Amino acid sequence: MPSYKKDAVLAEALDDAREALADVADDEQVGGHLSASAQGDRLLTHRFAADRPGYPGWEWFVTLARAPRSKKVTVCEVGLLPGEDALLAPEWVPWAERVTDDEKDAVQA
Repeated sequence: MPSYKKDAVLAEALDDAREALADVADDEQVGGHLSASAQGDRLLTHRFAADRPGYPGWEWFVTLARAPRSKKVTVCEVGLLPGEDALLAPEWVPWAERVTDDEKDAVQA
């Protein structure tokens, strides 16, 4: 994957990123700014701590872009992603591997 230089206008657009998150989360659910990473030319993703009950270790993200020679920031996407220490559901196990023989017999009866 190529390495991109952080766009200064987008990197400084923290207020725009927080404003975009206001559409999907209450202010108290958005914690401190964690990082900003370039995803492409004039494309950058900000990450914020998610202070949301039931989501320890998760992070809000806001991806921003701008046109060449423009200072106007556009919000591309917002969402919630698991961080390094996020609490995740266990890996899915097929029904046939997780039920007991008694349960299988009861279904077949």
